[in-house]
Amino acid sequence: MQIKSVRRATATAAVLGAVLVTLSACEASPSGGAKNGLPGPHTRPPEAARAAGAGPAGQPDRPAPVGDPGRLPGVGEQWQALIPDHSGQVVAVYGEGRDSADATVVLYTRQAGGWQPVGSWPAHNGRAGWSTDHYAGDGRSPVGVFTVTDAGGVLPDPGTRLSYAQGRDLYTPPHYWSPAYRHDFDYVIAIDYNRLRGTPPHDTTHPWGDGRGGGIWLHLDHGSGTSACIGLPREAMVYLLRTLDPALEPVVVMGDRPSLRS
Repeated sequence: MQIKSVRRATATAAVLGAVLVTLSACEASPSGGAKNGLPGPHTRPPEAARAAGAGPAGQPDRPAPVGDPGRLPGVGEQWQALIPDHSGQVVAVYGEGRDSADATVVLYTRQAGGWQPVGSWPAHNGRAGWSTDHYAGDGRSPVGVFTVTDAGGVLPDPGTRLSYAQGRDLYTPPHYWSPAYRHDFDYVIAIDYNRLRGTPPHDTTHPWGDGRGGGIWLHLDHGSGTSACIGLPREAMVYLLRTLDPALEPVVVMGDRPSLRS
């Protein structure tokens, strides 16, 4: 009986430890460090990135950038070239400035006339802004184009076509986090940045090394900047989960507006 109790306690501690390591990657508390890193195996930094995709949403709450309908609005040549021709959905994260935590997320779908906005929401990015050379703990979100393949969260699958890993033990923030962040990970979508595609969001494998971070997600917004993730309203996360289609090879295009236009 005593042996069983010890084994049970050991197993519980191991699970808790894994959860804390995972959540520390996206921890949004002002006093917490982030583990957010280099692009994953299918992406590269700005000078040589890789990407994929786009998807639907509600009507934009502010005018989307205008331009050539065959090109993603507000996105310059170097980033445009990283969106594969066969991608059909893009989640564009337009940061308000290099050092700003405020952003707007627009969901685009590729249609006959080009990229069309189908939804837009206010959002937050890294509390310190954006970086084209992101490191763990810098408080900035990485600028780039990244695939999205896997999702999960505390709550059950709302009806997504992405791979979904649900588990209260996997995504519930530690008790010592501020109550404001308690529901951040009810739903998450992993951004393929220094992670293995096809693995659950809580997987902590960082192919480019822990120093360059990892664990960068789209997740529920708590009303302020994050460690590097993108915070969105609950209705936006549910919509994205139900709309993003792996068959359309969706991607996230993210950065501050000046950097994206470059």
